[in-house]
Amino acid sequence: MMALAKGAGAIAGIGQTEFSKDSGRSELQLASEAVRAALDDAGLAPADVDGLVTMTHDTNDEHALIRSVGIEHVRWTSRTPFGGGGSAALVEHAAAAVASGAADVVVVFRAFNERSGARFGQPTGRAVTPGLSWHLPYGLDTPAKMYALWYQRYMHQFGLTNEDFGRYTVVARKHAATNPNAWFYKRPITIDDHQNSRWIVEPILRLLDCCQESDGGVALVVTSAARAKDLRRPLVTIDGATQGSVINSDILFNYYDHDLARFPQAEYVARQLWQSTGLGPGDIDAAMIYENFSPVVFYQLEAFGFCGHGEAKDFIVDGHIELGGRLPVNTHGGLLGEAYIHGVNNIIEGVRQIRGSAANQVPDARHVLCAVGHSAVVLGSGD
Repeated sequence: MMALAKGAGAIAGIGQTEFSKDSGRSELQLASEAVRAALDDAGLAPADVDGLVTMTHDTNDEHALIRSVGIEHVRWTSRTPFGGGGSAALVEHAAAAVASGAADVVVVFRAFNERSGARFGQPTGRAVTPGLSWHLPYGLDTPAKMYALWYQRYMHQFGLTNEDFGRYTVVARKHAATNPNAWFYKRPITIDDHQNSRWIVEPILRLLDCCQESDGGVALVVTSAARAKDLRRPLVTIDGATQGSVINSDILFNYYDHDLARFPQAEYVARQLWQSTGLGPGDIDAAMIYENFSPVVFYQLEAFGFCGHGEAKDFIVDGHIELGGRLPVNTHGGLLGEAYIHGVNNIIEGVRQIRGSAANQVPDARHVLCAVGHSAVVLGSGD
């Protein structure tokens, strides 16, 4: 049981479009812009690329992207499942290709018009997989409803209210308010604002507990640490990367484990990361935690050992996840505050923290965790 080991690769370039609610251009153009920006950031040319990695959800065809960007030859492609749960696994796939020699320079990309186009958060009449047929007849037709049923057990077991979840949202929006890339730049909120937002699933999720729907594209360039050292930007190593599924786990309908107040997939991922890297929770300087909904931050803080089971509420109230706290979380505002690009924008923020170029910089950040429950990566400074 080991994650991808330190030295498997490095992130040499990052790129993004603006984050909006109506991009006014195709998803292919968004992907192409992000990829070109990432290559320019690294000081590489399209001809240097020989690998591509994205999600199964991405609508862009690799051949169309190759033509659009001007990439000449590709010998490695892969896609990760699980939606946002696979966003950190994108880095694992790319680093595995580099470490094995299957590719030398791999571009990770994710782009969509998720607000102006197809919206994940809306019910749909499209054909569904057989597994969904067990849930849709009971009204579980949107992600908010699906996840809320899981979160309700955590609330019940530890005596939380929706206001407790709102404490995280306030911090995320505080961080977004000082990040020029964020949709909610200069727009912090109070806990009263959170409590006055409309219910989405009463009494569990309000509107301000839910991630944004965003248009945009992001990209990362992964290569060997040796090559990255000679490129344009400070070295950001991939010190550990892994993914995890366990028996009875599910992405949307995570109701089948014996203890619904835990996140067993994230606990499994955490064990692999700490074992393979030799690091522990106390070695992490900042964490970018996927939060399609605010409660999942509570689950992951506990799963990765930053606080005890059921203690995330107090950990947040005590200020530990804020800038200057013990573990600054989602320093860019996260998916609630910056944008929802399926969690890949969180990894870009992790790179910026290691480089020392983040809008809300954590002093001397040497190890950053990017966690999405079903997968995670630890980024390092190369020391």
